[in-house]
Amino acid sequence: MMVDKRHPGLSGPGGPAAVPLYGFQPPVGTPYGLEVGTVEDFFAQHDDWPWNPPVPGRASFHYLIAVTEGELRHDVDHVTRTVTPGQWLWVRPGHAQCWHPPGAARGPFILFEPDVLRPDIARLLAPLTAHEAPAVLSPHPDDAAWLQQTALQLLDEHRALGRRPLDVHHALRRSLLESLLLRLAGAPGITPAGTSADTRRADTRRGDTYRRFADALELHFREVHRAADYAQLLGCSVRTLSRAAREATGKTVREVIDERRLLEARRLLTSARWDARSVADHLGFTDPANFGRFFRDRTGLTPAAYACSSV
Repeated sequence: MMVDKRHPGLSGPGGPAAVPLYGFQPPVGTPYGLEVGTVEDFFAQHDDWPWNPPVPGRASFHYLIAVTEGELRHDVDHVTRTVTPGQWLWVRPGHAQCWHPPGAARGPFILFEPDVLRPDIARLLAPLTAHEAPAVLSPHPDDAAWLQQTALQLLDEHRALGRRPLDVHHALRRSLLESLLLRLAGAPGITPAGTSADTRRADTRRGDTYRRFADALELHFREVHRAADYAQLLGCSVRTLSRAAREATGKTVREVIDERRLLEARRLLTSARWDARSVADHLGFTDPANFGRFFRDRTGLTPAAYACSSV
């Protein structure tokens, strides 16, 4: 499998150094940014993985696992998810994740880089590939068998390297992946793209505003914490930004900002190299007491208690 345990990258200066960022490292000879296997093979091939204690990490690519048998437990952004047969686990680029010790889960395991998708398909799949989309998907029963069969066809084609010309092999793999994702986009919890031209244009304008805000938030969440400041950065009104955030997430701009700061705090507090005072300073709180109240109000734990519970 592509996981490179030898040379994890860091998230950047001043970032959460204890949560490594893994790049896509497929086996030699695997073409393009797509690899397909099974979760049971992953467990078998990584018997030296640090299961006890599990170690958090982040990846620059998508993890997509269809559970066909057994049960899979996996942490995504410090929340333990339990995935049962018929469900899919999706860990998107940048999510903090942590494997649990191997269990009896079985099923296709698909890993792909964002740019393996054609641009027009990527636009259609934006609600599904978005960072805030659900980590566990439960497709409609009418789609379940088709999705599982398509995932197995993708696995079969991936293993057929050398049977066909390489460009045909890759075109088949990408076509199967895109078909699978387009069907998976109909799962409950995924906001469908607008169907009419007018709806698409309106959705695109609001979606563009929110995407620009999300990009700005990633760059500035440590030092910029007010909706008015982000509206100024984007050159729009607070009302426009608020409407875009509400329609994209169902939340206020302030709630989105606070969730991003809270996520970063949880990521940092899992490392012994960060204490509450340093996290408060890193996230722009005026003093540790303010950070403590912020964290406790949203998690029910003090930062110190959360750090101990994550050890």
